[in-house]
Amino acid sequence: MTADLDPAPSVTSGSSVPASRVKSSTSTMSQAGYPRGHLGHLSEHEDKALSRLKDVLEQRGAWTREPASHDDQTLLRFLRARRWVVEDAYVQFKDTEDWRKANNIDTLYRTIELDAYEQSRRLYPQWTGRRDRRGIPLYLFEIKTLDSQTISEYERLGAKSTFSDAQTDGKTPPGLLRLFALYENLTRFSQPLCTQLMDREFPDVPVTMSTNIVDITGVGLKQFWNLKSHMQAASQLATAHYPETLDRIFIIGAPIFFSTVWGWVKRWFDPMTVSKIFVLASHEVKPTLEEFIDPSNIPRKYGGQLDYSFGQLGVSDPSWDGVLEWEEGYSSFPSGPLLWEDVDDGKRVACFALGKEKDKDKDKATPRHVRVCTMPKAWPVEDSGVVQTQTQTQTNGEKAGMATEEGTQTDGEVSEATQTGDNTAQTVGGEGITDGEMVEKLNLAESKTETSQVAAA
Repeated sequence: MTADLDPAPSVTSGSSVPASRVKSSTSTMSQAGYPRGHLGHLSEHEDKALSRLKDVLEQRGAWTREPASHDDQTLLRFLRARRWVVEDAYVQFKDTEDWRKANNIDTLYRTIELDAYEQSRRLYPQWTGRRDRRGIPLYLFEIKTLDSQTISEYERLGAKSTFSDAQTDGKTPPGLLRLFALYENLTRFSQPLCTQLMDREFPDVPVTMSTNIVDITGVGLKQFWNLKSHMQAASQLATAHYPETLDRIFIIGAPIFFSTVWGWVKRWFDPMTVSKIFVLASHEVKPTLEEFIDPSNIPRKYGGQLDYSFGQLGVSDPSWDGVLEWEEGYSSFPSGPLLWEDVDDGKRVACFALGKEKDKDKDKATPRHVRVCTMPKAWPVEDSGVVQTQTQTQTNGEKAGMATEEGTQTDGEVSEATQTGDNTAQTVGGEGITDGEMVEKLNLAESKTETSQVAAA
């Protein structure tokens, strides 16, 4: 499997890198697109693979059926990541469960000190509080905040403590461990919240991915190089243990030397993740983002209408009005670990704020367990009355923004369920993600050896 794309512009041209779909030849355009390969939208082959994976996991003691130790949407993430090969999905799932147990990931998330969590949150991808047109949470990441001095101090402190009750296996770099509290927040707070919001095109599909804007404006070659080791370790661990949680990735502000940097970065991800990356020139940022995200949910910095800056907490979505019922004086979600639990006999779900608050005058940390809000449990979609009631309370404008014709979907929505061995590299240009303009693509010529190394990572 190799990529066969055209060369990038010359670094002497003085222009920024144009928009391009960084695309592996392992994927092709799909007429179906999202949500094919997701729960409720499985082919006969995919459905059988899910049933078989459950049997294998149960037989080998890695999963219990009644009650289910892991939900179907989680198992499907591993199947999509391993191209529906059951044995491969089992191996990755088992490795992940062993890693989680060895590093007490659940304990880490529930007991992490809030100051330590906030330090991590302000450095890495942050949920804006908004969603793309399909109802998938939108994250923003500004790389320039990760300078070598900041990372060095972050890792130094992390090497001494997990800032929680968790113990480590000694194999995972301790300086990175608390970073995974943020991935837990994605899978246990942001995605479940977006799943319960019914103003989206496929409300029957649980949300298991995220859309990301990665801003590399102002980052020099030296800073990229200094971050190489840290970012590589973090990316490979995330790919291994949180598969299929990333969907579209928009890279903004790429300097003229980015093709050099990309030579390193592409090896940190599997080919499927690589195929989801867009590199945008400055004049293409606004029209491209608007293809996938309603302008009201795009930060003003990128041509949208949302007053959001990197570092702040997510901005409350007007579509939450009348759906979320705030408690304990809250009117927005606080920082720190959050998770959802069924309440009221399963009719509603409640968001609880966890973690530990360090006493100012004492060398102790007090556990936090506060109910922030509740909302109707609308998913799984079983009671149409619940869905109808919730949808009516959400703004018509937001609801309309989510609706798109299946025929206008791009291959950005292709999951691994749709992958083939076709060697024809395709751009997004079928409908033209930048108002019909698709310029030169990055040169991603890879050897078969390089590709096998990426897959192994």
